[in-house]
Amino acid sequence: MAPQPEAAARQEIDLLDRQIVALLNERAKVVEVIGALKQQAQMRVYEPKREDAVYANITAVNQGPLKADAVKRIYERIIDEMRTLQR
Repeated sequence: MAPQPEAAARQEIDLLDRQIVALLNERAKVVEVIGALKQQAQMRVYEPKREDAVYANITAVNQGPLKADAVKRIYERIIDEMRTLQR
């Protein structure tokens, strides 16, 4: 019996989720480096201008189907977790 289309789609989602987690952890490693540099330079963790630049970057490259505001909300959460990691 051939796999159901739904099962194949779910397998694809599982693969994409694993890739997203791997990319988030790669991003977190870079954030840790930046956090250490900020700490050495006695800089604040929260940089609103940089966060605005990140939002502008991700919304500019977004091609949907997620709307720009949805992508921004997702990134707000990602950045919040990354800020926590820097602390």
